[in-house]
Amino acid sequence: MRLMKWLGGAALGATLIMAASSALALTIGFSQVGHESDWRTAFSKSMQDEAKKEGIDLKFSDANQKEEDQLKAVRSFIAQKVDAIVIAPIVLTGWDQVLKEAKEANIPVFIVDRNVDSDPSLFVTRIAADFNLEGKLAGAWAMQALKGRGDIVELVGTVGSAAAEYRRKGFNEVEALFPLVKTVKSQSGDFTTQGGKEVMESFIKATDGLKGIKLVWAHNDNMMLGAIQAMKEAGLKPGKDILTISVDGVPDIFKAMLAGDANASVELRSDIGPDIFAVVKGYLGGKRDYPKWVVIPSDLHTIQDAAEVLKRKGG
Repeated sequence: MRLMKWLGGAALGATLIMAASSALALTIGFSQVGHESDWRTAFSKSMQDEAKKEGIDLKFSDANQKEEDQLKAVRSFIAQKVDAIVIAPIVLTGWDQVLKEAKEANIPVFIVDRNVDSDPSLFVTRIAADFNLEGKLAGAWAMQALKGRGDIVELVGTVGSAAAEYRRKGFNEVEALFPLVKTVKSQSGDFTTQGGKEVMESFIKATDGLKGIKLVWAHNDNMMLGAIQAMKEAGLKPGKDILTISVDGVPDIFKAMLAGDANASVELRSDIGPDIFAVVKGYLGGKRDYPKWVVIPSDLHTIQDAAEVLKRKGG
């Protein structure tokens, strides 16, 4: 009889614990840019995997690079009365009104990856890498590789996005220190492989087969991978006759390095789900002393450590 009572009490205790756990489970809305690149897909997976691991109910919305869809998603999260909203914004501008709506609903907002050009009081913090620094790292490597002399073509990311704006500015600041280096062509490939291929095809035609071009600078690896394909189809030798530098550090760019088709990439970490949820949960738990920018570090990689990094990434 005592055993039965004990078992009954234990079962009741377990039920109450499970109920309490369920009641405490967080519901977080995440508005993602889209799936335009390998990096973006890996980032989404990191968020989803970490949410599952931590028992977070993640409301995931892929905006397919459409700003209007992203705004609709955020308003949907507000209507659902989620505990917090995480936004990876497509572009810098146009966020003031919806952020005010979230604040009026007492729902904290966290900006991740790209930035917004809004009143900082409208969101808790931004959790992201330093895109300007990424541009400077790429520029420093490029100037050294060129020995301070040569023409460059640039593959720009999504126009109006923080990543494109800040990476370009950082690279240009370094390039400006070298008067014999000049970016002669610059066009957006919208951060996609196909976009990079199409832009490079137009560059090849406009420059008589990249005559005089010494280096290709791309705001992300997927555009560079498309550009490499276009150059090889045109009978050119990327990574040898024409140097390459890009940003993201996706597995395929390291494979291209090992094949001799690419030279360098600045790694933008994609496995940042744990970093983001740590801040969100900390804030919801009462921590209020977060800086307005929680910086995720970036690193430059070349052929020297390509195999090592590729192995780390499971490639």
